[in-house]
Amino acid sequence: MTTDTLTGKLVRLAAPNLDTDVEQSAAWEMDSEFQRLSGSEPARPAPLASLRDWMEAWVNESNVFAIRTLADDRLIGFMDLDGINWASGDSWVGIGLGDRRYWGQGFGTDAMRVIIRYAFEELNLRRISLTVFEYNPRAIRCYENLGFREEGRARERVRRAGRYWDMLYMGLLREEWQPAETK
Repeated sequence: MTTDTLTGKLVRLAAPNLDTDVEQSAAWEMDSEFQRLSGSEPARPAPLASLRDWMEAWVNESNVFAIRTLADDRLIGFMDLDGINWASGDSWVGIGLGDRRYWGQGFGTDAMRVIIRYAFEELNLRRISLTVFEYNPRAIRCYENLGFREEGRARERVRRAGRYWDMLYMGLLREEWQPAETK
């Protein structure tokens, strides 16, 4: 059976369109909670021109995908496979859903299922790694439900809301992965 490798039940992964996606992304970058969930730097607004330069470099240096809804083709976030080591067959995955209307409704989980399938079946990778802050239990549950296992932590890696939080390292091996169709 053939499957559209980049389409899930709720989302599809597409090439970013820098002409239109940068402005939407700039709106998300004004959301300090989004920034705190997706990075360790202090939250601060970014000028549109510098964001465009950053996105252009990111798209050229990594395997970046726009996350779009199947229902109306709305851009709701981005994800990437970064640092692919072809000799070892491993990569890092990152995801950011910028549109809060889609948080906690399965869109991020669906996007992760799609990128995992793409990494293991299309790219023939053996392992996918990610990092997540311990103050993001929603993401941790998502990753665990997809088969990721905690492999370590950087203790007190980031300071948020007056306290230090750990950054968790998680990994998924191909033989641990269960395609959604078999679950």
